[in-house]
This record gives sequence, structure tokens and C-alpha cells, in this order.
Amino acid sequence: MIRPVRATALAAAAVSAALVVTACGGSEKSPDDGGQGKAAPAAGAQDLNPHPVGDLKQGGVFKVSTQQWINQFNRYQTDGSQGDAASITALVEPDLFTFDAKGVAHSNPDFLVSAKVVSTDPQVVSYELNPKAKWSDGKPLGVADFEAQWKALSGKDKGFQVVSTSGYDQIAKVEQGKDEHEVRVTFATPFADWQMLFDPLLPASLNATPDSFNKSWTGRIPVTGNAWKVGQYDKTAKTITLVPDPAWWGEKPRLDKYIFWAMDSKARTDAYLNKEIDETPASAPEAYQRLKGDKNTDFRIGARWDQVTLSMNGARGPLQDVRARQAVTLGVDREALAKVAGKDLPFQPKVVGNHFFMPNQEGYRDNAGAFGKRDVERAKKLLDEAGWKDEGAGKPRTKDGKPLALEYVMPADAISLAEDQAKITQQMLGEIGIKVDLRKVPADDYFDRYVHRGNYDLTQFRQVDRIYRSDSYQDYRQPDGDNSFNNHGRVSSPEVDKLLVEASRTADVQKQIALYNEADAKVWELGHSVPLYQRPQIIAIRKGLANTGAPGLGDENSVRIGWLK
Repeated sequence: MIRPVRATALAAAAVSAALVVTACGGSEKSPDDGGQGKAAPAAGAQDLNPHPVGDLKQGGVFKVSTQQWINQFNRYQTDGSQGDAASITALVEPDLFTFDAKGVAHSNPDFLVSAKVVSTDPQVVSYELNPKAKWSDGKPLGVADFEAQWKALSGKDKGFQVVSTSGYDQIAKVEQGKDEHEVRVTFATPFADWQMLFDPLLPASLNATPDSFNKSWTGRIPVTGNAWKVGQYDKTAKTITLVPDPAWWGEKPRLDKYIFWAMDSKARTDAYLNKEIDETPASAPEAYQRLKGDKNTDFRIGARWDQVTLSMNGARGPLQDVRARQAVTLGVDREALAKVAGKDLPFQPKVVGNHFFMPNQEGYRDNAGAFGKRDVERAKKLLDEAGWKDEGAGKPRTKDGKPLALEYVMPADAISLAEDQAKITQQMLGEIGIKVDLRKVPADDYFDRYVHRGNYDLTQFRQVDRIYRSDSYQDYRQPDGDNSFNNHGRVSSPEVDKLLVEASRTADVQKQIALYNEADAKVWELGHSVPLYQRPQIIAIRKGLANTGAPGLGDENSVRIGWLK
């Protein structure tokens, strides 16, 4: 399975694999059917089939699927926020921090001797680097890499097409510490989630100019610095093969190869049953039902930060009017969509009433208020106020002779769950006088040409692994010129911006939680997007694979993934 992604990741809703991202042991039987009344796994639940390396064979191949062929591998660039790309990059670039099952960050000793706040006024963080850590071009990791990454992501040079400036825009300076292995980062204003920064770290040479930042990572990974390196890109076969890097200074990987194969989502379950790949998502009802009879399969279940979202584009067409966006929110029955998603699964997905917290997380509060339940009459009233004339049952409303029509964009390879939910949404909105046209686009173009470019009115995708709360800022912040960051629908307000920035600068956890919840209530009022439900993390995986599966809020250690003897 692909390592979880902790930043900037989007995935096609009900389509993608585990993108990538009290412990439980590996499952030896399928979860019971008919368990929809069971609670979703609590935060901290993960299922990796843990084993010591002595139990594992040396060698072997692990084959996984990806959602699309990767066109941009720089996860910090606006086109690099698709989850598969970020997950692969995380395996080959310096990973300064790792997460435990509870989602708590810890320094990774392969790269850091220590990382700590050494001053609070001003906030100064000292990074003491592992002297053995180096790039594939032979250069040691050092202050130049930190400085270049800060400058590229600070937002000061608009030529760098960055997906987020969060945290980097609060840095005052980056300088060498006591020697070449210590880096000191001084903040102009405090940043609570400082461990989110420089993870992964990228080489200075590729952050040096806007051109190198935006273009050097197109279709390839030029420089690496981890246990794995790219052995082969095969665009014809749509595979990327990672192999152990012989220059790696840490624990050697147990596997010989890690193969990523881009394929249509509809083909994924067949590929797994035909033993062409070794893991596949089982969170969709039809996939789970097909996979549960396979005797060579474990089902591993975790509690991932994984929200299925209906995104609205406020930058074009009828949805530029907040009343129309609010009408869409009220016209959608989220409970109905969650029930469709949970049909025949071992537990029912939970409807989400918050943009920043999952229902099984500390700090979660349902802030949907008057927008929490479907209200057809209020939705119709809002459309009346917006000037959309009711033309009668079954007909779209009109204004100035034009029908109220929205384009719902979805990938062409969407599985039946995604299609069913799109058609249900189409029907529900039709009942309030909104005509919804479903448009299927090539899967490889879905993010690059449609979501990232704002070429949609409505679309459904997943937001994953927002464990650092300040990482969500990019999804709701105000656009800066042509850069919408990760706020593809370009819906925001100065009030939301102010609250989210204040929250990121607040060290008091309870005060921080209160600020995010205050911002969330305003996001609901804006009609930014509709959080639907927390997607269950259910992974079907080949028996005999250890130290991988469903990591929940945590990380997998890729060098310890392997086949049991």
C-alpha cells in the first residue's frame, strides 16, 4: 500500500486507492457483514499486520495501483497535490518526521538527530541533521536546502506556483547553527504546526528558481534522498518502479521492488483478484462484496483522516451567488449519500459536520447548524431570493431566460458508487429546480485539467490526511491572483482567513480548536463545500504481507514492508 500523505493531497471520491496513506494485529478473517450499526474505528486505530523483520523474507515485489499517471511530482507545486504523486515522492525524499498511530509527529532518526523549539520569543526551531544524510547527487543535506525551500514556499515570489504557503510565510530567517549539521529557523510570528514544514525536504537545486520549481519535476523525480529511488518509468505500461538505493545509510528495505501501476478504478478489483496487484481499496460496497470471498485476502481497517466532499465552484456561473451555494447545501441529503456508501460494509460511514475535524477526533463539533439537514423548502426560497424563477416541477428554474444548470464533473473511470452518488445528487438538486449535467472526463485529466483549474461547477473528491490542522488553511484561504492554492472553488472571506491564520499561530490546543470551529461555522455559511462523510479505511491485502495495510493517522515504515517467511 502507498504510504499515507500528510499534506496537500486530494483523491477522487470513492475511486482512489489508499493514497497515498492501541494498535491492532493483522486480520485473519473478513469483517462481519451486516455490522452497519458498529461504530467506525476510533482515532488511533490501525491494522498493519506488524511483524519483526526476522519474520520477513529478504526480497520480493510489492505491486500497488495508482489512480493516474503522474504528471507533476513536486508536491508543493499547484499541480502536485494529487495523492498518488505525493505518496511516491514521500518514499524517495527526506522524511523528517513520522507519525504514530495517534497522529503524533516524531523526529525520524534517519534524517534528524533532534528537532526542537529552543526559543519561544521569538520562536526558534533547531534541526540537528544526521551527518550521514545526503542526496542522490552526493551533496549532504544542509542549510541551503532549508533556505531554498523556505524562499520558494514563502509566497513572496509569485513565480513559484505553490499550493500552500502555510507556516513558510511566517519564517523570518533560516541560518546555519553551530556547525554544518545544524539548521536554525526563526519565525516572525509563532507557528504551532512547525513540524509540518520541510517534510519532505527537497534539494536546494530544484527550489532555486520558479522554473526549476515548476518544471523540473514534470513526469520525473530528478534528485532523491531516501531508502528508495526510481528504477524505471514506463509510460506505455503506466508503471513506476522503485528499487532500494544502494547509497542509503539506514535500515535496508526488505523488498526488491515497489511497483506502482496506474489503472482505471473499475479495473482495480479485477487486477487484485487476478493477482496482478497485492492490495486494493475495499471501501466501496461492490468492491467489498467481490473481495470478501477471496480466501487469500486480509481486510485491514484503520481510522484515516479521509473526508468525502462535494466541492462547489464559486468563481463561475450561478454558484458565484452565495444563496445558490447555500441552496445546493440544503438540497443535498448527506445521510442518504452516506448510507449508499456504507451499503454492505462492516460499519456505516459517519456524516461529517465539520471541515477541519473528523467525527472520531478530539475537537470535533458539528457546526453545520441550519445547513446540517436537507431542507427543500428553504433551498427553494433561497433560489427565489437569488432571482431564479420556479418553472414548475421537473423543470429547471430560469433567470433572464437562461436555465439554472450546473456541470458535475467526474472521472470517466468512476466506479458504480461514485456514479450512483452523482445521479442521486443530480436527482436531489433537480427537486429544487437545479438542472445538473453529469460530465465524465479522462481520469488522467480529472485533477490536472479540471479540479486544479476550477473547470467544474460541482465535483466530488476526497480530502485526506489533514492531521496538521494548519494544513487545511490552503483549502479555504483567499486566492492570490491566479493562485487559488487548494481552494479550487475560490470561495473564502477575510474573516475565515483571519481566524485560520490566528489558529496557526496559537500554541494553546484548546484555544486553537475553538478558533478552527469558529472558522468552520463561517465556512458553512459561505457555502464553500459540503462535507459528506468520513470514508472508511478498509484495505484488501494479500495474506502474508506484513507491516502494511491500514495505518489510520499513522505512517508505515516502507523498509519493513515485506512478505512473511
